[in-house]
Amino acid sequence: MPLVATGWQRVVTTGADPTQENSHYCEASARVRLGSGFFQASSRPSRDLGVLLARHLASRGPLRVLDLMAGCGIRALRYGQESQVESVWANDADPDRLALLQANLAPLRLRLPTPLQVSTLTAQKLLADCLIREERFELVDLDAFGCPSALLPLALNAVSFGGVLYVASSDGRSPTGHDRPAAIRLLGAAARAHPASWELALRLQLGVIGRTAWAMGRGLEPLFSFSEGRTFRTAVRLRRRPAEAEERQLGMAAYCHRCGDQQVQPLISLRTWAPCCAADRPLAVSGPLWIGPLQHLPTLTAMGAMAADPSLGREAARLLARLSADGGLPARCWPTAEIGKRLGGGPPALAALLTALRSGGWSATASALMPAQVRTDAPWPVVLGVAEALNR
Repeated sequence: MPLVATGWQRVVTTGADPTQENSHYCEASARVRLGSGFFQASSRPSRDLGVLLARHLASRGPLRVLDLMAGCGIRALRYGQESQVESVWANDADPDRLALLQANLAPLRLRLPTPLQVSTLTAQKLLADCLIREERFELVDLDAFGCPSALLPLALNAVSFGGVLYVASSDGRSPTGHDRPAAIRLLGAAARAHPASWELALRLQLGVIGRTAWAMGRGLEPLFSFSEGRTFRTAVRLRRRPAEAEERQLGMAAYCHRCGDQQVQPLISLRTWAPCCAADRPLAVSGPLWIGPLQHLPTLTAMGAMAADPSLGREAARLLARLSADGGLPARCWPTAEIGKRLGGGPPALAALLTALRSGGWSATASALMPAQVRTDAPWPVVLGVAEALNR
């Protein structure tokens, strides 16, 4: 079954009856008919960030965009209308959407320097054709329904050097430890229950992308990663070759369900895990996964400088600010609720906990990926001790 674009609802903002297929949805510069396919209005922040990313890429050189799973075409339309793109190729595997795509994207035919391309091929066929013709794009948008791992080799081949793959997965069970056999099949990794489950899913997804790029002799650089708990999105820049010691960014993460401690090790120097609270209870180990940075702060800063357009949503601005404040290192996060539970009381105030840890010489930030979580390099007993003192 071909992969199709993500979404579960149809939303109309023009007062029309949402049960009518010819009703319209308006978002930023775009006005589209949704048709009978899947659509998710709540995914607007991801589309806003995609537009900001496209603007940033266009400021660095020619920008050709490939939207592999276009759905109703709203992402392709916004890329074409809100950033200085050179060309847009919108594709969806459902041939019944061709007329809808052509109608929704008609405004681009008068704007783009080169002709708009619209197709209804499976992503596999389109990407294979691009590989044969050696056609590449500065931005490839892969908004998959389910896990996109099978498409990653072809998708990365379609990205130009220095270009970006903006990928999404709506598979929430396997990378968060709720379907361990599926994680082995789809991700080639172990996924165990973890308090920072959304971050675990993103790191597992980045791990697959990294291993795929390295197998091709390429390198990668994560630009931003985020999730609202249903869909896991990350944008990665493809490099001509791996950076020095880039392989050290792949590793394993361990979590102790008894005491709550977490450990992280690079795969290249993997050794036995440090003794924990109980030798008779093994650690829950996940990986291989990405243990390096999740956000590229210079790119987020550049995107933020281009976010003055009032048509961009407030939620996207708040998301961008959160991501800019948390680079994603170290790869250890604890919910304040779990800290409170371990201490037998209420959760400590996050801001006070961060301040106290920093005053002790440790790095400490609020996680940008899940609410009320602290990211720190402080040892777990230190975290508990600081939190206990705050609660007193």
